[in-house]
Amino acid sequence: MESFQTIFTLFNGFIMFYVVLINCFYLTLFLLSFGKIRDYMKRSRYGEYLEINSSDLTPPVSVLVPAYNEELTLRDSLESLLQLNYPEYEIIVVNDGSKDRTLEVLQEHFHLVEMTQIVRYQIPTKKIKGLYRSTLYPNLIVVDKENGGKADALNTGINISSYPYFCGIDADSLLERDALIKAMRPFVEGHDEIVACGGIIRIANGCKIRNGRVEEVNIPKNILALHQVIEYLRSFLMGRIGMSSLNSLLIISGAFGIFRKRDVIQIGGYDTGTVGEDMELVIRLQKHMYETKSSGKVLFVPDPVCWTEAPENISVLRKQRTRWALGLIESMYKHRKIIFNPQYRTMGLFTMPYFFLVEMLGPPIELLGLILFGFGLAYGLVSIHFAMLFLIATLVFGIFLSMTAVLLEEYSFRKYTKVSHFIKLFLFSIVENFWYRQVNAVWRTYAFLRFFRKDHNWGAMERKGLTGSNNVPTVPKDTAGL
Repeated sequence: MESFQTIFTLFNGFIMFYVVLINCFYLTLFLLSFGKIRDYMKRSRYGEYLEINSSDLTPPVSVLVPAYNEELTLRDSLESLLQLNYPEYEIIVVNDGSKDRTLEVLQEHFHLVEMTQIVRYQIPTKKIKGLYRSTLYPNLIVVDKENGGKADALNTGINISSYPYFCGIDADSLLERDALIKAMRPFVEGHDEIVACGGIIRIANGCKIRNGRVEEVNIPKNILALHQVIEYLRSFLMGRIGMSSLNSLLIISGAFGIFRKRDVIQIGGYDTGTVGEDMELVIRLQKHMYETKSSGKVLFVPDPVCWTEAPENISVLRKQRTRWALGLIESMYKHRKIIFNPQYRTMGLFTMPYFFLVEMLGPPIELLGLILFGFGLAYGLVSIHFAMLFLIATLVFGIFLSMTAVLLEEYSFRKYTKVSHFIKLFLFSIVENFWYRQVNAVWRTYAFLRFFRKDHNWGAMERKGLTGSNNVPTVPKDTAGL
């Protein structure tokens, strides 16, 4: 019994050390993010965006929208894209073998006519069944193709695109009118040094939406969606800004990211063999730049906003989070030789170890620690002193990090302007640490089982549509008085 207690104590010590290590990572990212946001707010002037919008040197962009069974959300997303403040861009919707009325809705609403165009298959993809152009909006192109998955749809869009940069967004997303020009600013200022740039994703649930635009920002009434607001703030305003400041950003959300096309083609496009194609692509880009000794950079800009629909059903949310975790595991395994490899400098010695030790292994280790902690308390194997330390390390610091994410939002961009919004976010940043965080850890741990079973099924992602009961119904653009 004594030897068992010794082993138990040592293992608990390891769990405690690991939790402290994770919190140190998070604290470092918070400090980096705070400094970066402060500098960004000082440099950001609206007049500069007007200059970029009117300049002949601003490069044109192809906006790629992969769509699979998106009849409820796609029209609203396209309405927002067609209103972007940007001098020259095209929108390419790739219908990836949808089984619902996605193509029919587009044909009816945007008056599509079939077109002929020579396609250069610079990246191998599934067969294209038809090409269409809108008679209402000449810059809107729709591709109908055989089903091949999101990565294959994006590769098809790259092959068809006409411009040197492309922006990939999700079909259920809405871009703010200045989002594209704000995200393109680093490319205009940095010229050939910038390879990719991502923007922030925010939750649209509860917001009032008309004609593909968010007219009034509100807090979601659904508890699951509200928890995701805080989760997104923490992920983007702390994690990605901090990584970007180290020039080691490894993920640009598939919901909104801009890439220099030639670099993506050079490395073979999106990987169709992973469910986390967005992260895998950025890791491969960074790896390629290190190996070729390129001065290219991958950045995150916190101001350009993309609004997206968050799952309000726990079953749908479970599928989404499990899939995200599976994509992370696949990317870490595929590029495992980079981890702790000094050849890749910051990426190999800090960023990849962070994703491996914290983001990937963190959930199962945290769950194991909680189980052992409960077992130890029940059988008197854990002292009250250790119990208090464990509680502070796991819950109190987790609450602190969630609260600071909300404070960063209030300090910087203040999308949630009402006092009631701020109070509610602050309260739920405490509440999430007592159930939502643990449930998420279970889902992310389950992803390991899917990985070992080689289960790469995406699962059906149900949509309510961004013009649900909390929102204003969409009005056709030509009758909206715009």
